[in-house]
Amino acid sequence: MLITRRTASTQGSALQTADTDASQLRVSDSHASAISLSGVHLTLPGPAGPVNILRGVDLEVPQGVALGVVGPSGSGKTTMIMVVAGLERVTSGRVAVAGTDYSGLDEDGLALFRRDNVGIVFQSFHLIPTMNALENVAVPMEFAGRADAFDRAEEQLKRVGLGHRLTHYPGQLSGGEQQRVALARAFAVQPKILLADEPTGNLDGATGQQIIDLLFELHDQHDTTLVLITHDMKLASKCDRVVRIADGLIAGEGLAKAAE
Repeated sequence: MLITRRTASTQGSALQTADTDASQLRVSDSHASAISLSGVHLTLPGPAGPVNILRGVDLEVPQGVALGVVGPSGSGKTTMIMVVAGLERVTSGRVAVAGTDYSGLDEDGLALFRRDNVGIVFQSFHLIPTMNALENVAVPMEFAGRADAFDRAEEQLKRVGLGHRLTHYPGQLSGGEQQRVALARAFAVQPKILLADEPTGNLDGATGQQIIDLLFELHDQHDTTLVLITHDMKLASKCDRVVRIADGLIAGEGLAKAAE
């Protein structure tokens, strides 16, 4: 499965099932993949025996594409992006991100690769409560040894509309403001891949819409490959493509709906 940017001729198609004509879903093999999953299985131990979380996932996502991932709770959506982030090791199969095969990296290597190439935005923000907004955004760049970490952090916070909240701590910020800090942190290192797991799940409708608008604006500006997990098909339809996961398998795929 090769996920491609939407074009004028494909914008009007809705989410299709797995028997979609493959010729409509593929692009040239020369189109470099930002994310490549091949035959990915992940099995974890459980009280009643092994639990198969992912059961043979194949996915190709070219650079710069926005991919929506939908499916019921427990279907394997979050596990799949944890695999893409290098936070879960697969039981079998191949994972390659930004041209790097994960099988050749140990845990330290994965951490360094993730620091430089992957941004993650969670539903629950995951800001460091004892650090202000500026420090939270600067942290990954400080780990990377960037001398301009704080200058870059301030620039990113201004881009998300928080130039006036640099010295405020997470507890002094609203949920929407905390998620803006999380977005600024994720984009500050200019990642090739951005993984967003229900980024509006803890926000009210109006605030959530502002965050989504900002997320897609930053995605377009940076040409970042975006993988967005959501239960909301209307939100998923903002992406270039959508895949549906059920029982650890990709059960359907298709073009997102036309932009309004």
